[in-house]
Amino acid sequence: MNEFLQKEEKIVELLKTVFDPEIPVNIYDLGLIYRIELKDEHTLDIDMTLTAPSCPAADFLVEDVKQKMSSIDGVETVNVNLVFEPEWSKDMMSEEAKLELGFM
Repeated sequence: MNEFLQKEEKIVELLKTVFDPEIPVNIYDLGLIYRIELKDEHTLDIDMTLTAPSCPAADFLVEDVKQKMSSIDGVETVNVNLVFEPEWSKDMMSEEAKLELGFM
């Protein structure tokens, strides 16, 4: 497996360790991650949203993502952009998240 794919795999693995304190499902499976772009070997851009624009855990979640992404070897710059288009909905959750939260 090439280095780029290994980094992408590690990014997803670490995103699955970030949890909203009020929801027992990680932000990746919740569908809160809209875009992951490894621009070059050292710069990572992530677009993410929140389940609600007024989420009280927003700062905590963004900081947790930045901190965990910065721990990946070679990643020097992490840009986390909060976006609200398209608006998040339950349809964006993985099947596992829907099961966990009782939506199936």
